[in-house]
Amino acid sequence: MQCLTQLISSSNWARSALVSATQIVMLLLGALLCVFADSEVRAQPGNIKSIGVPSIPDSLSREVLPYLNIYGLPLAGWNPDKREIWLKGISSSTWVVSVSNPGAAPQSSSIHIKSSGIYDIYFQPQAKYLAYTQDTDGDESFQLHVYEISTGKSWQLAGGRSRNTEPVWSNRGDRIVYSSSPVGTAGVNLRVTNALDAKTDRLLAQSSGTYFKAYDWSPDDEEVVFCDFKSNTVSTLWLVKVADGSKELLSPKSDQAALYDYPQFSKDGSGVYVVTDHDSDVRRLAYIDLTSRALSYLQSDPKWDVDEFQVAPNGKVLAYVVNEGGISKLHVLNLVTKEEVPVDTLQPGIVSDLKWNQNSTDLAFNFKSPQAPNDVLSVNIATGKTELWGQSVKSGMDTAKFSRPVLIRWSSFDKRTISGFLYRPPSSFKGKRPVIIDIHGGPEQQYRPGFGYEHNYFIDQLGIAKIYPNVRGSTGFGRAFANLDNGTRREDAVKDIKALLEWIKTQPDLDSDRVLVQGISYGGYLALSTAANYGNQIRGVISESGISNLATFVEHTEGWRRELQRAEFGDEREPKTRAFMERTAPLSHARTLKTPLLIIQGQNDPRVPVAEAEKLVTNTKDRIPVWFILARNEGHGFVQQDNRDYRLFASILFVKQFLLK
Repeated sequence: MQCLTQLISSSNWARSALVSATQIVMLLLGALLCVFADSEVRAQPGNIKSIGVPSIPDSLSREVLPYLNIYGLPLAGWNPDKREIWLKGISSSTWVVSVSNPGAAPQSSSIHIKSSGIYDIYFQPQAKYLAYTQDTDGDESFQLHVYEISTGKSWQLAGGRSRNTEPVWSNRGDRIVYSSSPVGTAGVNLRVTNALDAKTDRLLAQSSGTYFKAYDWSPDDEEVVFCDFKSNTVSTLWLVKVADGSKELLSPKSDQAALYDYPQFSKDGSGVYVVTDHDSDVRRLAYIDLTSRALSYLQSDPKWDVDEFQVAPNGKVLAYVVNEGGISKLHVLNLVTKEEVPVDTLQPGIVSDLKWNQNSTDLAFNFKSPQAPNDVLSVNIATGKTELWGQSVKSGMDTAKFSRPVLIRWSSFDKRTISGFLYRPPSSFKGKRPVIIDIHGGPEQQYRPGFGYEHNYFIDQLGIAKIYPNVRGSTGFGRAFANLDNGTRREDAVKDIKALLEWIKTQPDLDSDRVLVQGISYGGYLALSTAANYGNQIRGVISESGISNLATFVEHTEGWRRELQRAEFGDEREPKTRAFMERTAPLSHARTLKTPLLIIQGQNDPRVPVAEAEKLVTNTKDRIPVWFILARNEGHGFVQQDNRDYRLFASILFVKQFLLK
């Protein structure tokens, strides 16, 4: 209709009382062409299998396209030899571009790996080589490779029947320590290898079922500091000698479980800096003396979690990021005077991936906000001033007009305050607005107001209000809050969504009769559970890689993560725990579900097995509207652009059909 309307409005006959036969013929021919243009459909990707999804009109892809051409290149690192920043792009291939000065145009570099499935790249300190991990069609069976920058040659360093991730280069750049899990076994070990000789690969530290992750080499490259994760929020801190694999516990022994994360050696090797919630409800920045084993804190009494930190190469300054209710605050600490170094105040957003230059004078980082998908900035510690090195590409879109989030709070069933972020549509949309509640995964994650990409289309073009809740179990609000949903308290998080539905009823600009709930992974579980328990209050559910039964999910997830999930969800082997999981499973309520469903799943998902989605579809599609998208070449989340586009367009049609009508 859009084509036909434009034809009529632009025709001379519409403004004239006299119409010639030729004009009539031309109008009819144009109208016929418009009918064909408006009826064109977008081809379904070859690796997609769908049930119930209608044809995608090509006009829809044209409407959404401006929202898909916005991106930013993340920080890859500093050139070790000069003041130059590297930015990386990782998609169907991986490349690096260099920026010689703030504000200068990026220049292509010699780094270009023409292969898909790469998760990330890890530069050798001397920048002659880089390591990268790569999987196949989203199966997360990552293999470790090394790339020689001068020649462009790659070779597989570790692989075979194991999953190999998180490589850490030694200071001399000759060796790599990495996490490795043999296929079909539980637990993740540490292995070490010469970067140029795969035959030297050997086991360094054997796990008993938990997840070992290395972070840093000692200045003399004789020891490695690593964390032993018993869950995503509980770990211990260890040293391992590279020569013989002997281990030593660094973290204090305590009756109360704690988290230790991101450890780094001091410049002189006399201690280790680490993020921990030991004896605290929030994650603090601490220092452990390797001689006395005394633990001391670098901050006073904080109210918020430390996200990450980075010690400068000279060992005299340290940068760290504090998560204040989802907004990042960047701090630089002088380790000699113990005083804060003043830096420019940033706009509200998210700071991540801190990287110092070799001279310890400049700190670079990624910056995301609702108006910027990824800018790259640096701060000079002598002046405190920030400089923009890499600006997000906006393709003509005025992202400054995108909706800005409002922090909202509501009281749940137990009087506990739950919070989230609300994005309202433009004021040009009148009347009460329909709502999409979008729940994050994890559970140990936190929604933070970054860039919304295509989510802005739903807000700006469809007039939908979006709410991103941080229900109990989310991180960023202290250890006690993160543990409120563990085990058989899982239903309490679903009740937080129920309380949000009640809060929406009190808002004069929100339409409580038109609410849709969606989520990915664990967020999909909560969305499906909302449908099972409060289906009469919502119009539909979109679940991507969503869990439909916690018992079978934990039982069949990959061995390298099974114990981590048992620590969070409970041990499905215990009869009482399994009975709870089965009773509360959305799949157990499939025959009584009345809410339209859009189920999205990757065939190769190692975290949430495809059987989770298929059983739910089988048990519901004969009674209620069910749309099912299965991508044969994807895993936990879609990576291929044609699949991502199809998923988005189908989601828009689903929202239009079941929320907006």
